Amino acid sequence: EVQLVESGGGLVQAGGSLRLSCVASGFLSDSYTIGWFRQAPGKERLGVASIARSDGSTYYAGSVKGRFTISSDNAKNTVYLQMNSLKPEDTAVYYCAADSALWVDLVATLWEYWGQGTLVTVSE
Repeated sequence: EVQLVESGGGLVQAGGSLRLSCVASGFLSDSYTIGWFRQAPGKERLGVASIARSDGSTYYAGSVKGRFTISSDNAKNTVYLQMNSLKPEDTAVYYCAADSALWVDLVATLWEYWGQGTLVTVSE
């Protein structure tokens, strides 16, 4: 059974930083994709960034490019989302997602597995 456990959310002032972690377990191979999504109240779930565990390829949504960095520690089965220069509009529940495909577009409906989410609140 695949499990994803997120941590690292919290309250931060605008301009600050947070690092989210996602620990993945239960995959039968090392070739899968991890993505981060976020969902603000009353809005749809949107992709933020993704990384292919096989070769480290990454992709970022335009709204976070240059501010957020996704990385993977394969030995720990953990993917990180370093978030810098946070803005109030980054406030959302952040979800870790995974798929057994080598690469998946950042469209929520395409992803197989989901974590429980972690809340990030950015104050003015």
